[in-house]
Amino acid sequence: MLRRVRLMASRKSSASAKSFQSLYTHGFVRVAACAPVVAPADPAANAEAILKFWRQADAEKAAVLLTPELSISGYAIDDLFLQETLLDNVETALATLKAESEKLFPILIVGAPIRMCGALYNCAVVIHRGEVLGIVPKSFLPNYREFYEKRYFGVAPDRHVHAIPFLGDGTNFGANQIFFHADNPDFSFHVEICEDFWAPTPPSTKGALAGANILFNLSASNIVIGKAEDRAVLCDSQSRRAIAAYVFAAAGYGESTTDLAWDGQIIAYEMGEQIAEGERFSREPKLVTADIDVARIAQQRIRNGTFRDAAARLRDELYLWSRIRFEQELPTGPLPLKRKLDRFPFVPDDLARRDRDCFEAYNIQVQGLAKRIEATNTKRVVIGVSGGIDSTHALIVIARAFDLLGLPRKNIIGVTMPGFATSEGTKANAHALMSALGIDAREVSIEPLAQRMLEDLNHPAARGEQVYDVAYENVQAGLRTDYLFRLANKEGGFVVGTGDLSELALGWCTYGVGDHMSHYNVNGGAPKTLIQHLIRWVADSNLFDTHTSKTLLSVLSGEISPELIPGDTQQSTQAVVGPYELQDFNLYWFSRYGLKPSKILFLAWSAWRDKYDYATLRQWLALFLKRFFANQYKRSAVPNGPKIVSGGALSPRGDWRMPSDASATPWLEELHANTPDKLD
Repeated sequence: MLRRVRLMASRKSSASAKSFQSLYTHGFVRVAACAPVVAPADPAANAEAILKFWRQADAEKAAVLLTPELSISGYAIDDLFLQETLLDNVETALATLKAESEKLFPILIVGAPIRMCGALYNCAVVIHRGEVLGIVPKSFLPNYREFYEKRYFGVAPDRHVHAIPFLGDGTNFGANQIFFHADNPDFSFHVEICEDFWAPTPPSTKGALAGANILFNLSASNIVIGKAEDRAVLCDSQSRRAIAAYVFAAAGYGESTTDLAWDGQIIAYEMGEQIAEGERFSREPKLVTADIDVARIAQQRIRNGTFRDAAARLRDELYLWSRIRFEQELPTGPLPLKRKLDRFPFVPDDLARRDRDCFEAYNIQVQGLAKRIEATNTKRVVIGVSGGIDSTHALIVIARAFDLLGLPRKNIIGVTMPGFATSEGTKANAHALMSALGIDAREVSIEPLAQRMLEDLNHPAARGEQVYDVAYENVQAGLRTDYLFRLANKEGGFVVGTGDLSELALGWCTYGVGDHMSHYNVNGGAPKTLIQHLIRWVADSNLFDTHTSKTLLSVLSGEISPELIPGDTQQSTQAVVGPYELQDFNLYWFSRYGLKPSKILFLAWSAWRDKYDYATLRQWLALFLKRFFANQYKRSAVPNGPKIVSGGALSPRGDWRMPSDASATPWLEELHANTPDKLD
């Protein structure tokens, strides 16, 4: 009884449509970065330029604004750093920004030369709501080639953070500090400056291990040929290694060009993915915003044992770091993501990367099968060829593996097995593909055996009644697989499976003696959306002859259907389990990062709302959760097959382990409680 009350209550959504549409509700934080036009050695003018961007960041509801290194004074001013007049003006300009911060939402991270403890430091000053939260000095000072920072600046204190009077307040000073939101601990950040991330041991590495999810870098790195790419590589690699976001802002137009030039490069990466980039060499720079998924970063760190071990090794040192708490009322009204989301997370949007990924995915499958053929000393394989997407792709993987091993393609036995609802189109595609590849092509109708089994079951369909239930469908699916196994026994080969990752996730396979089972499954780690792109990639790459490529494209144009139920209208798989493009999206975010259903829905709405309405997205996500949990028992017993995508595999021997009797109820309740029934 208690269980029923709980389920009924879950159907009543407590989430508002406005809060659902806010990126901050779902663990994102918007940050901004800018490269204002610099007025060398004129702090008042620079403060005014920064304030203009600060107000824009406030209008964008960004939680943080990052400026370049020494942005309040200019970087290339040499011995003017040692002029008392300049340093007095720097402090006056900072006092102005501190006063203005009372009216502005974003935290400001501004670069400035700061007099402290009898020395001058190249610093990042963190200002928020009328308070200097902290001052972070640069840890590594370049003193080679065109840089002579040790002429002017002191090296950051080694360990301790000191509370030192500054602009009338006690201010935290030191490189070893992180800043975190009072109500959202996932929103935490660390600051380093330019050369710091070129060092073998960037301070941000320890900052991340101390708990910072966003790493900021204020830079005045000059530009030479190829340097922009070097910076991007460093930002990318540090965001991967530290499991963090990395935001970089370099000085731009206005800096002195006596001997150097500046490009104002602004880039942001999140765990190896570029999420924002500004225009370089701009004479009129613009604000760049990046929506950072700090909740996903925190979740990924939980899943990464190496990260935890690295933090544990430095526990005593990290214990001494200062953690600066700040309060900031985050927006709850509608604030959609500006960040681009891949609709097909298993298939990159970037064409060059997609080509590379398809090459790797295809060859992973080919290599896996080739090794299994060698290990079993088998000269023949058997595959059911339906003319559909999955068997088509599995067959072109087999053909490639046989070519690499120097085995004749005639040792590939392909069998098309028409049943009660097989269409002429798919049957024709099956024969065309087998003919084009030159394999041993066979056809065996399962209708007589299926009819006999239905009669033995006393099934109404055996008497001509239009009763097309699960038993009716699985009689056909089971007979096909049973025949393939017995044929493999006779021919001295093994059965290559064709079922894909998406079908395993949704349980869209006949358990045991059905398409669920094979001796080796090359497609088990490949989602449906990736297989579709792989077939097109093989066709476009002309890995086989022209006739094969033409047939592959013909297969792609067909409806995805099991073709088990006869009728005037072709049976549609996606009408039952949902569009694969959506269910692959849901699978990726659910299995790869363990996100809450409400957040997955927000991401789906952000990526797909111009094609699917909100109610449709919510409906298919709920179905995904139900089917995923209900069909774990099928995934607990799957054939061997190679892992292909970083989104993970569902093999119980690899990425995914869960009990077969786990309930989807908590996930469904979270979805209904934290998403509105409809959007305004």
